[in-house]
Amino acid sequence: MIAAQPYTLEALTEQLAGKTEVESLRTLADLFPGEVIFSTSLGYEDQVITDLILANDIPIKIFTLDTGRMFSETYSVWKKTNDRYATRIDTYFPDQAAVEKLMTEKGPYSMYESIENRKECCFIRKVQPLNRALAGNKIWITGIRAEQSQNRQGMTHLEWDGSHNLFKFHPLMDWTFDQVKEYVRVNNVPYNPLHDRGFVSIGCQPCTRAIQEGEDFRAGRWWWEDNSKKECGLHAK
Repeated sequence: MIAAQPYTLEALTEQLAGKTEVESLRTLADLFPGEVIFSTSLGYEDQVITDLILANDIPIKIFTLDTGRMFSETYSVWKKTNDRYATRIDTYFPDQAAVEKLMTEKGPYSMYESIENRKECCFIRKVQPLNRALAGNKIWITGIRAEQSQNRQGMTHLEWDGSHNLFKFHPLMDWTFDQVKEYVRVNNVPYNPLHDRGFVSIGCQPCTRAIQEGEDFRAGRWWWEDNSKKECGLHAK
């Protein structure tokens, strides 16, 4: 049986109404001490949120998922972030036995063969580690923005995630990509150099490419699939 929540979605939404991003993050940290966690992929949006948290000394835990297939540039910005803020981002890896089985049975590029195979790889490398990271927390902070994809345009800043039994808060939901880039520039926030080469959304190396001018924001992720399939399962409700 699921324990009763001290806040309903409506009540918590009201608590955050009219607050800035920093005020909202601080409010959540105060209401749920030690139970607020932020997942960063070290991309543009997540670097903004990392700066909002650490530059303002807000007690929110920060972690990343190391899938084992990340770009070297991602590791570089990871180190620069740790150095800049004198922090250590927590790291979650996929289960070794599950990865070994997948690679042995289906090879290193099974994700190209079918959507089912790609989602299986995402599940092993991302979803399962995420579940471990979120366990025991009440608030999950993400870098989701509405303009990133059609699937995200109907989302609100705060929502209930029944699959993880916690609230999800998206502080940058209404931000434009230009606003994100300007914040990074003005505040001299470390960012992934792949962004300067046309990579707007950066995930695993085999599943990410640069986009061309005029292409959809998510066109660089799993580009061999149609737009309706372009989620990895991290944000499934």
